[in-house]
Amino acid sequence: MENLYVNRELSWLKFNERVLEEAENPEVPLCERMNFVSIYQSNLDEFFMVRVGSLQDQMLVNKKIRDNKTNMTSEEQIKAILKEVKRLNKRKDAAYHAVMEKVEEYGIKLIDFTVAKSEEKKFLEQYFNREIVPLSSPTIVGKRQPFPFLKNEDIYAVVVLETRSGKERIGIIPCTNNMVERLIELPGGKGRYILSEDLILHYIGKVFKGYKVKGKSLIRVVRNADIDADALYDEDLDYREFMADLMKERKKLSPVRLDMSREIDESVVEALCRYLDVLPERVFRSEAPLDLSFVYKIQDLLRMNPELFYEKRVPQKSASFRDGESILSQIKEEDKLLSYPYESIRPFLRMLNEAAEDDSVISIKMTLYRLAKQSKVIEALCEAAENGKEVVVLVELRARFDEENNIRWSRMLEKAGCQIIYGLEGYKVHSKLCLITRKGEDGIEYITQIGTGNYNEKTARLYTDLSLMTANDQIGMDAARVFQALTKGETVEESEHLLVAPKCLQSRIIDMINEEIEHRKNGEEAYIGLKLNSLTDKKLIDKLIDASRAGVKIDMIVRGICCLIPGVKGETDNIRIISIVGRFLEHSRIYIFGCGERAKYYISSADFMTRNTVKRVEVAAPIYSQAIRNRVRALFDLMLSDNRKARAAGADGRYTLVKSEGEAINSQEILYQEAYDRIAQRNAGQAAESTEEEK
Repeated sequence: MENLYVNRELSWLKFNERVLEEAENPEVPLCERMNFVSIYQSNLDEFFMVRVGSLQDQMLVNKKIRDNKTNMTSEEQIKAILKEVKRLNKRKDAAYHAVMEKVEEYGIKLIDFTVAKSEEKKFLEQYFNREIVPLSSPTIVGKRQPFPFLKNEDIYAVVVLETRSGKERIGIIPCTNNMVERLIELPGGKGRYILSEDLILHYIGKVFKGYKVKGKSLIRVVRNADIDADALYDEDLDYREFMADLMKERKKLSPVRLDMSREIDESVVEALCRYLDVLPERVFRSEAPLDLSFVYKIQDLLRMNPELFYEKRVPQKSASFRDGESILSQIKEEDKLLSYPYESIRPFLRMLNEAAEDDSVISIKMTLYRLAKQSKVIEALCEAAENGKEVVVLVELRARFDEENNIRWSRMLEKAGCQIIYGLEGYKVHSKLCLITRKGEDGIEYITQIGTGNYNEKTARLYTDLSLMTANDQIGMDAARVFQALTKGETVEESEHLLVAPKCLQSRIIDMINEEIEHRKNGEEAYIGLKLNSLTDKKLIDKLIDASRAGVKIDMIVRGICCLIPGVKGETDNIRIISIVGRFLEHSRIYIFGCGERAKYYISSADFMTRNTVKRVEVAAPIYSQAIRNRVRALFDLMLSDNRKARAAGADGRYTLVKSEGEAINSQEILYQEAYDRIAQRNAGQAAESTEEEK
């Protein structure tokens, strides 16, 4: 059955290739193409820091460990990754230069010294002497000056120096400096710019006087960021302080990749590899700048050209909520669903703020994973605690690359009087769960919110996510059990309505797949629809293969990693898989099991990855409202019909753009337009009612 599986890491690279395709796509506005080139690179950096770093660690522990789907060893996976990345990086370089050529037509040109005019060279030399030399910290590597520590993702200029006696030395200057503008404007107001690291590299010989420059290059190191906090934790330590120290350690982990801007003598590359403990095959030569984050400044320079950007879209008011009325009361009337970024996160924030001030509210409990830098969620929780509510917040300090941010928020919440939980031993808490408990006329009432994405106002404008708000008592009681377990440092053993990982999500999903298999065996129509970020859980993959063999129709929208190959005759030919990569990051998770009235609908924070299904606390919530079920199904079907941004996975493991047949369907743009239309219709209806009343 090996021909039915794709290696996880190679599948992720296929996803990043789809990102790169958007950078190459002439139908995408120019500045957005520039954005996709930068996203490709930042994605790749994180991939090396986390996934390649993890494989590197596996090799040190046990070289015989194999991937459970393709049977590849860690070493084989890394070799395959490096080969594929070198292929993709050539396309990245070409895409970058193609975009920058087009940018020149709008009066912005990034130059190097080969095209600099004499007056520009004079200005740049003066700028170098005045602005850069006083801030530079040059090092010549020798017996008394060891090779310096190179910070993760920072750029350095490296020069090969020859002494008067003919000996070679290596000189290094850091190029990443917050005191120096990265994009230096040349005089004359003609839109000509140069990168500060190119300026440093050109004049580097002036810093190392008395030496002959034999070769030079810009370099950038990407370091391993894979740290197992639970394996290192000592229970005698304060957990928050332990995590803060661990973040400092991460910055010092071993390199997994070395990027270079120029070809230099092979002996020098070998020396750098020795100093950095990097294998020569991990050295990548880049024709594009080593860090593309400066493109956002170029975008700012082009803002007066709206045709270079996507049409401006603003999250709309949800037509499900009435203005000027209690949010909690409206949720009590009927379940509500918010669809980001098409609808604004404000009703959810209003719900929190209202709960913070409502005398009938006893407690607010939440799980927090990633938050905005300026979080209104934190403000509401602090206010609730200061108003005397019981506020229990699980802040996951192990949310990768958000640890420092979450440590800061946990201190602020604690100071306001909230009870803080730092997570569970052995399990990350990735669920998006909020429970408001209040004392109503008939006793205890629950308002429960379950989301597919983080409580982050910034990403709610960039990621597609769903947020369900319900007053269903059974769901509320299940949520209460989740929080009771978390406060005791435990996981939920069983739940009736919510699917809760690690102990009662994967098994329940398998049960529902089996139900569809039985329906098909009985000659009935059977269906499974899944929208996920990633599919890697072999147990679930194999069960989906079983369902396909039984004749169950399966539609899947998997944005990123997908380790299952569809369309293989007699095996997965009842499975269709597409990936949508477009303007917004597809992030919502939807599970559909069954057809017609018997269909079960869930939204969830959990992908079908082993790390989600059995190694994290995750929550999937059932959708009981028929109106919301209809809405979710319509949303799912629209995405399945996308023929502009969808790529279909084939039996050969490749992804190809879905051919446009008939009307062009860009699901993200249509969903945004529908959000505009819904609120316009509601406003028109209200205006008509107001006019009628005046009569």
